[in-house]
Amino acid sequence: MSTFSIFLVLITIVCFLLVVVIMVQNPKGGGLDSNLGGSQMMGGVQKTTDFLDKSTWTLATILISLILLSSLAFTGSLSDSESKIIETPAASSAPAPAPAAPVQEAPATTPAN
Repeated sequence: MSTFSIFLVLITIVCFLLVVVIMVQNPKGGGLDSNLGGSQMMGGVQKTTDFLDKSTWTLATILISLILLSSLAFTGSLSDSESKIIETPAASSAPAPAPAAPVQEAPATTPAN
């Protein structure tokens, strides 16, 4: 496995975890917090919100770092560096033929009577 493939697997895992953490949250404060009950629970509602918020930012930071590191590890072996539109003259083996000189016709002479 190449380094790029390892980064690709790690990026996929982090993306999945980030989606799960974001889906657990509720923008109006209901989400996982509402299922825990009152403040008598150990940790309480505020601790859960803080954990989800910190884990979201941590996973987002890890994701951006992995993307940047994977771009450095990418060697470009999948892409072609030469242009298909502009061909270099060295690429063609036969030289281009010289343009033909225009044929000049001799002026027609009229017979002298």
